[in-house]
Amino acid sequence: MTEPRSDDQDPEVADGQDHRLAAVLTELLDRRAPNGSVCPSEVARAVDTDDWRDLMEPVRVIARRLVARGEAEITQRGIVVDPTAVTGPIRIRRPRTRG
Repeated sequence: MTEPRSDDQDPEVADGQDHRLAAVLTELLDRRAPNGSVCPSEVARAVDTDDWRDLMEPVRVIARRLVARGEAEITQRGIVVDPTAVTGPIRIRRPRTRG
């Protein structure tokens, strides 16, 4: 069985642009209201207005990194989903306090 690659080894984000994408994603999350979320396309368009579609998967990889560190949640239709299994449209938000 093949060992899954860590996000740090992912060729989609290994070109150095991942630092810029991560910075933009973090900035957008920080500027959102506590109950707000970010669409990956917002991050991609903020980095490259012409070729933003090429950045969609790298943004998702970075979002998974944030989830792994407990810094974000990935949602679909407002429900937190498994970042390793999700397909289709997602949103990224800061973790919600449980209470």
